[in-house]
Amino acid sequence: MLRFNALFLCTFILTSCLTESRSSVQAHAAAANPTTAPAAGARPGKSPPLPDPREATLARATLELLESEHLLRKRIDDALSQVAFATYLDRLDNGKMLLLKTDRDALGKHADKIDDQLRAGSLELGHEGQRILNKRVAMVEAWVAELLASPFDHTNQEEIELDPKKLTAATTEAELKDRWRRRLELEVLERVAQMQARLQPPKPAKTPAVAGAPGRPKEKAKDADDEDQGATPLAKIPKTPEGRQAKARADLAKAYAARFTRMAHPAKVDATADLVNAVAASVDPHTTYLPPADKANFDIHMRGSLEGIGAVLREKDDYIEILELVPGGAAWRQGQLDPGDLIVSIASGRQEPIDVVNMRIDEVVKMIRGPKGTVVTLRVRKPTGLQETVAITRDIVVVGEAYARAAVITKKGQPAYGYIHVPSFYGGQGSPRDSASDVRRLLGELRAQKVAGIILDVRGNGGGLLDDAIEMSGAFIDKGPVVQVQDSRGRRQVLTDDTVGVDFAGPLIVLVDRFSASASEILAGALQDYRRAVIVGTGPTHGKGTVQTIIDLDRATGGKLELGVFKLTIQQFFRVGGSSTQRKGVTPDIVLPDPAGYLETGERELEHALPWSQIEPAEHDDWPATWNQATLAGKSATRVAKDTAFARISKLTQLMKARKADTRVSLAEPEFTKRREQDRAEIAAASPDLEAAPPRFSVVPLDKQAPVVADSNGKKDSRLAKWRDNLARDPWIDESLNILTDMKK
Repeated sequence: MLRFNALFLCTFILTSCLTESRSSVQAHAAAANPTTAPAAGARPGKSPPLPDPREATLARATLELLESEHLLRKRIDDALSQVAFATYLDRLDNGKMLLLKTDRDALGKHADKIDDQLRAGSLELGHEGQRILNKRVAMVEAWVAELLASPFDHTNQEEIELDPKKLTAATTEAELKDRWRRRLELEVLERVAQMQARLQPPKPAKTPAVAGAPGRPKEKAKDADDEDQGATPLAKIPKTPEGRQAKARADLAKAYAARFTRMAHPAKVDATADLVNAVAASVDPHTTYLPPADKANFDIHMRGSLEGIGAVLREKDDYIEILELVPGGAAWRQGQLDPGDLIVSIASGRQEPIDVVNMRIDEVVKMIRGPKGTVVTLRVRKPTGLQETVAITRDIVVVGEAYARAAVITKKGQPAYGYIHVPSFYGGQGSPRDSASDVRRLLGELRAQKVAGIILDVRGNGGGLLDDAIEMSGAFIDKGPVVQVQDSRGRRQVLTDDTVGVDFAGPLIVLVDRFSASASEILAGALQDYRRAVIVGTGPTHGKGTVQTIIDLDRATGGKLELGVFKLTIQQFFRVGGSSTQRKGVTPDIVLPDPAGYLETGERELEHALPWSQIEPAEHDDWPATWNQATLAGKSATRVAKDTAFARISKLTQLMKARKADTRVSLAEPEFTKRREQDRAEIAAASPDLEAAPPRFSVVPLDKQAPVVADSNGKKDSRLAKWRDNLARDPWIDESLNILTDMKK
């Protein structure tokens, strides 16, 4: 049996969103999240592969790691097997578009035996599940070809349910085939609508603004009416409705043929990996097994040399989802992609777009990668349901391209305030700069400007170096504890700021949102616990308060077997006050309208996420705050209620929530078209055009040496000027200025 000692557990230490110690290796995501394992499921072959000789070793390693080294140290028994079985079925056929109820019932005999199979080193459920899936996929492949060979009747008053959670497994083949017919009908309607938009382009619908990216220079979104961005050229669009439907069916047939071809060639270890990951995900969502192909992606990311777009990806149902953007990466700088976007197709250069629905995440990563300076075009489905085409020039992802930046902000009737935007906690071995040192330098420059208070903006900051979060916290508090870490055996470590004194002693606001995670939460939580700052934000932060380690299984076996790596949760963060950031995150003292309130993000949304917990607080001295938080919150609420931009943002959030809840769509063409046009109109009417609004205050950046770049129209512009102009129109910063003024009274 493999033994995983401290040598292997200390190979790489990573926390959520790349939080780590400065002495460890930093992982930079460039095209996908290397620690997101492929979802189990639709990757069957035409004949079942022979058992992989690595299976027994991997099974034993899984048991030992989960039971002995994981934070929970859970016993893998019959009860957990049943949870893992449900997870396995969901991953095998998450859309309920492949397996019949009888198939699921047949696999049910394994429901409480997964633990026994792991101990025996023979994962029978994985192999039987793949064999059944092979059979059903071959059947569905024939149906799809048959259904797309003839025109659909779009006059029938039928509907389709889009939320698989509201569906039950089909009981007969006829029921499953009808489910596919409706799905294909909807896809034809969507493709025809896109072609019609090219012939008679409507006014582009506004994309709802998302707070948390004050440094991103948003460009004009490309929609179906852009000739050169991967949309169907006008010359290739048939002039008749019948012709457009025929083209839509032909394009779909080609796309599905490619999908089924991909599904027919699984890797040899896939059946084993699928079941192992179902077990791991049932313990916690961040513990995953990465087979050799995914380990190769991970290794590239660890070297930091990957040329791509700078987006962290994950599998979500049949799609690849944009989970987060790497500050300073190509997609972050281009400005059109947002967390929650689903990738529909990818085109490299001037090549034809390739459908990537139901594609393995590692295959999508390969398509997104490419030489620096070349263009990759993504067709994405926004959370609104609308689709956009986004062209991004590939580049080497260097997190240091997005350093902390500061400005002096003045508003009529108020004193001058300082503003610092920290996009990530960057730095580490070999880096020329680190975020903590940069912030300390900027604080010194702002003190020289005699600012009356400071806004520290960590919206959209997914984390980074833990050491920097501690040092940055120490810039605002005297020496003392900043965060606590506890492992599975209850061993606790208190990490402290040991520097006497502070770099700034005036009023302080930390601005957060739902995308502030990891090190951002440690910083905000510490300053809140010390009563040093008022936390202002759009709601609770991300809420991932656990630490992961990467265990190289190949190294553990002495290189005799190519197994891949295991990402294992081993520790948990706790705030100075003893509360965990897990699930709950950091709740702002003052809550402002959330433009992304309709998105299902955060640790609390993940199945089997570890629970919130609490330990004893660490002794510390509170800051002598002079403000009353209840009074501040009351005054802020009064102002927010009168702000027209915030009113529209709140209205848009409610509209988007209602739209997401309405998951039934008509397949009758008139009703489908009416709903599509109505949705676009309502979203456009509710979306605040922040870029067109007048400036709310004046901004004088401290950095006068920003690079000059060309915008999408070829016009030379300063990235610093774009940053300044976006900042001056930001209503969340505007309200933070008002709160700072209230804090001084």
